[in-house]
Amino acid sequence: MDLDFSEEQEMLREMVRGLCADQASLTVVREMEDDPVGYPAAFWQQLAHLDLCGLLIPEEYGGSGMTMLEAVVVYEELGRSLAPSPHFASCVVSAGAILAAGSDDQKQALLPAIASGGTVVVPAWLEPESGFGPLGVQARYDGGTITGTKWHVPFAQAADQLLVLARTGDAATDIGLFLVDRDAAGVTLSQQKTIASSTQFAVTFDGAAAEPVGPLTGGWSVWHNVMLDGIILLAAQASGGAEHALDITVQYSKDRFQFGKPIGAFQSISHYLADAATRVDGARTVVYEAAWARATGRDTSRLAPMAKLVACDTYRDLTAMAQQVWGGVGFTVEYDVQLYFRRAKQLQITWWDTRYLEELVAASVLDEPA
Repeated sequence: MDLDFSEEQEMLREMVRGLCADQASLTVVREMEDDPVGYPAAFWQQLAHLDLCGLLIPEEYGGSGMTMLEAVVVYEELGRSLAPSPHFASCVVSAGAILAAGSDDQKQALLPAIASGGTVVVPAWLEPESGFGPLGVQARYDGGTITGTKWHVPFAQAADQLLVLARTGDAATDIGLFLVDRDAAGVTLSQQKTIASSTQFAVTFDGAAAEPVGPLTGGWSVWHNVMLDGIILLAAQASGGAEHALDITVQYSKDRFQFGKPIGAFQSISHYLADAATRVDGARTVVYEAAWARATGRDTSRLAPMAKLVACDTYRDLTAMAQQVWGGVGFTVEYDVQLYFRRAKQLQITWWDTRYLEELVAASVLDEPA
């Protein structure tokens, strides 16, 4: 495995970093907290203009056709900047599911539109008081309509369509994928509060018309495989966020003086920072290994959950440590470190949480089906 990125990949990194600094600064991030739309239009338009909305969509469907390695570069920078957008929900998860299971007509109609940024499709899969596995899906598809409730649907108000997981039978994996228009009759949205103040909604379906995507009983397998790809990118996002949180904390430890010297000169602080730097480097290595494995066609059923598990735990622990280094000001809204602290925790508990990831890794280690 070559850990050196190519010149083109490093140019991609610099381009995304510049875009985030210009169009999605932390000032903008603060403005977008709890906003019903949740992301700046100018930033989204630039992502599309630079062909980044089609990052993992094949060229035949209007995408860029990049590999997981390029995608990880992009997501590290999105993590560093905290830039809010429906990119992961629409361009990675929903596009991946449509690519894997959609009909030719669905692919031709939706994938170029998603790649252009003109259409946003977001997944609706989690349900109240339910887990991350297939038994957590209880919304029902019957006679062409869906009835049930989904929680924590990202950017639902800004979406054109929802990609809904719904039960089609009584067996554990009798689950299908369905497209539902956001404005369809029987669809009700209610905005939810989150620890990161990100834009999420509870969505109630009361006999809403739904279009199947793939076989009526094949949805869970498709979803699981798409998520394996997605969590590699979320791990990269966590890695990028952790690295930046460490950078600003190290700088603060140099600038803040106590007893005539910078606080970073005290052994307890310096050891905290040394341990954090070691963990960030280790997490990044696991993320790169998972991305390399996916890009070269290798199995990622163990590496992908490991990457998100390690990277998100590192991000959460590092930002908790950073709060202690910053002291009381670290908890105030005027300082940036609290933005990273809150997002680290939310990223750890969403899109497969620690417990579910541990179960997947354990099943792989024990050579048992998940």
